[in-house]
Amino acid sequence: MAQPDLFAPPPPAREPLSAGALLLRGFARDAAPELLAGIAAIAEQAPFRHMVTPGGFAMSVAMTSCGALGWVTDRRGYRYAGRDPDSGAPWPAMPAGFRALAQAAAAEAGFADFQPDTCLINRYVPGAKLALHQDRDERDTGAPIVSVSLGLPAVFQWGGLQRGDALRRLALEHGDVLAWGGPSRLFHHGVLALKPGHHPATGAARLNLTFRRAG
Repeated sequence: MAQPDLFAPPPPAREPLSAGALLLRGFARDAAPELLAGIAAIAEQAPFRHMVTPGGFAMSVAMTSCGALGWVTDRRGYRYAGRDPDSGAPWPAMPAGFRALAQAAAAEAGFADFQPDTCLINRYVPGAKLALHQDRDERDTGAPIVSVSLGLPAVFQWGGLQRGDALRRLALEHGDVLAWGGPSRLFHHGVLALKPGHHPATGAARLNLTFRRAG
């Protein structure tokens, strides 16, 4: 195994990826305890579940949501719904701290008036992955997306408007935040299979918050 370069410079705190897309290294690190407590409270009301794609395949990533809308997939397709299909109850409210962090990150990327109405919460365990895709189920793709990484590191794939565009691989660590919109809003992206490990904040898992304006 290659040894890390002890004299390598740290990654930049702000790393532009493309027009309208910015990686903010460590942006959510200080807020992580509050975010994780919020996730635990949300999961008590709307537990994580492995949803089924329209093709009948169970997703390897376990999901839940908070906010006015939640993302749902089943045999009928991908969509947003105002109620948890498992319980019939409204999704848990989005915590104020979640919203504030998402708005601050969006502002850093040049989107000053981001008003997220949903937060998708993904839980990855070793082997879980997210295939290359575009986020296009939202009614208005003019608003940005903000994605927060917590726990185990992951490799994020960042592509382009076409599925066959060249991919850039980004190592995401605990507290890193991605924000993208404008010309990059419909860029393809995904997450490679999570490698085994242990993080003091999340154990053998990675948690991801993805904020959107869906309605």
